[in-house]
Amino acid sequence: MIENEQGEGGEAPASIVQFGGQTAINLADPLRRAALPIIGSSADAIDTAEDRKLFERFLQDAGIPQPPGAAVLNLEDGLKTAQQIGYPVVVRPSFVLGGRAMEVVQNATELVTFLGEAAKIAEGKPVLIDKYLEGAEVEVDAICDGTEVLIPGIMEHIERAGVHSGDSMAVYPPRNLDDDEIATICDYTERIVLGLNAIGLTNIQFVVLPKQDGRPQIFVLEVNPRASRTVPFISKVTGVPMVQIAVRTMLGQSIREQGFPPGLWPATPLVAIKAPVFSMSKLTAVDTHLGPEMKST
Repeated sequence: MIENEQGEGGEAPASIVQFGGQTAINLADPLRRAALPIIGSSADAIDTAEDRKLFERFLQDAGIPQPPGAAVLNLEDGLKTAQQIGYPVVVRPSFVLGGRAMEVVQNATELVTFLGEAAKIAEGKPVLIDKYLEGAEVEVDAICDGTEVLIPGIMEHIERAGVHSGDSMAVYPPRNLDDDEIATICDYTERIVLGLNAIGLTNIQFVVLPKQDGRPQIFVLEVNPRASRTVPFISKVTGVPMVQIAVRTMLGQSIREQGFPPGLWPATPLVAIKAPVFSMSKLTAVDTHLGPEMKST
């Protein structure tokens, strides 16, 4: 496609990889190696968010907590990691879409089985093992112009943490977060996207645990430097044209220049629900139990 658009002797057109899910994001590195330009978040920013060791170091430097865990390449290291952080753990391949081959594992016997499955999907890339934190899951879509951040809304998942975000029902605005927790989520979001220099859209998932000594306990589960499936939902219920704003930020126009103030967009007086659609009646062989691997259509 790029060769066709470039023509003979022309300049290679820049590509946007934020709107095609994980498949498009995975093209960032090949584009970089081919010395082809990318609009929006750089390949380095995407690498930092997707690579476990880089991301862990990034969060540590920023002082933002995440569940303990590690990236492993073999069974021995996987068992050692799980023993150190304690069961249950979440096992997942890196660089995959839809939570493919992800599982919440309760003991070493299960870990041996599921680690083998995850390793097949990972195709030589590390398998991630994280401590499973049973709390309320919260999701944020943000837009960054490189200097300031707009957060159109915060969604609270109805299902427990550990159910894939695509299978969870979500409520906007959140019903069970207090002002301190909302402020902490906004603070972490702004620090993450500005620290990554993630121009355009970023999706961040958090888990919120009960307060300890009156302080919020909020952990970052994952950061996706791209548009998520919740962008159309939040755009519709808030009236914020997220894709339009994001594309213009990639082209160099600031959020303020587009007429939008940075920070958390005021919540609407209405309550909106995002609900997944399942095809279990037609896909009869599919296990109906909800977990980290996405099953909705």
